[in-house]
Amino acid sequence: MKLLSGAIAAVDHGGSLGRASALFPHAPQPFMDLSTGINPHSYPLFELPATALTRLPEAGQLRELAEIAAAAYGAPSAAHVGAAPGTQILLPRVASLVRPGKALVLGPTYAEHARAAAIAGNAVAEVSDFDALADADFAVLVNPNNPDGRVIEKARLLNLAARLRAKGGLLVVDEAFMDVGPIEQSLAGDVGAGGIVVLRSFGKFFGLAGVRLGFALADQLTAERLDAQLGPWAVAGPALEYGIRALSDAKWQADMRQRLAQDAARLDVLLGRFDVPVAGGTSLFRYLSFAGAPGLFSALGEDGVLVRHFAERPGALRIGLPGSEPEWQRLESALAGWAARRKDAPKESEQ
Repeated sequence: MKLLSGAIAAVDHGGSLGRASALFPHAPQPFMDLSTGINPHSYPLFELPATALTRLPEAGQLRELAEIAAAAYGAPSAAHVGAAPGTQILLPRVASLVRPGKALVLGPTYAEHARAAAIAGNAVAEVSDFDALADADFAVLVNPNNPDGRVIEKARLLNLAARLRAKGGLLVVDEAFMDVGPIEQSLAGDVGAGGIVVLRSFGKFFGLAGVRLGFALADQLTAERLDAQLGPWAVAGPALEYGIRALSDAKWQADMRQRLAQDAARLDVLLGRFDVPVAGGTSLFRYLSFAGAPGLFSALGEDGVLVRHFAERPGALRIGLPGSEPEWQRLESALAGWAARRKDAPKESEQ
């Protein structure tokens, strides 16, 4: 068990081009950002009605979005869906649903869960053993996990949820990447039993992170509590428009899952050509774990290719998908340059 002191401090994330420019000031611009795990093939943009910007969002639109989200994610009904301006804003609110106590996060994973639990007054620790979560009052895991893609089977999750529910605890399952995960392992359809909150992110799979839209799936009373905390007009007009259209578009979703799987397989082949081992991931990102990771991160950065590194795990990297043929070629060139320099390094050290 890893106690997380100072867990309320700000967390470093991928996607900051400002930090990338400071770290690699001589890199060619613009950076190719492969650090986020966001779909590079976004849902098609469309012209918004003027009312999406000039009027306050209508309650009827929010109900429509909840109904569509329930169908898309497999929740029991719209009454089990709480919509928010991104899942990030939900994290401390969900953590405050139970009395402050012992919060355990299955790690390593997305660091904001621990920070949110600490903000809610919990004593927070990270555990690497799934079974240890049963000792928590508030247990959190990401499924599929970010950054390594680990998946916990549904039967184990339901057993854990029942144990926590029996003592008034809560299980939170962040399914931000379940759009490209094994959907049969989702707990979205099981939230009605209580003691479970499932988080779903809109922006990652649909490639529209700036829209800021996310959902909490829970029993009806919990969904109502979260809605009350957020208050009226929590979801902006443009987010309502994009959420309603994109979540209704089953064909686009099915086609995109197939495309992302093909792109992920292509990325695995490309990395393998340069002896970069893929240790896990999803079809939106690949997880690398090997001794040469720090050198690869620096080499790619100097070539203007940003991938995700982890300060506490220097041997690990996460790399997203290129979004176009020029980007694929740029990544291949950067990898080739790194591999050539790595091959020559022993010779240079002997001189």
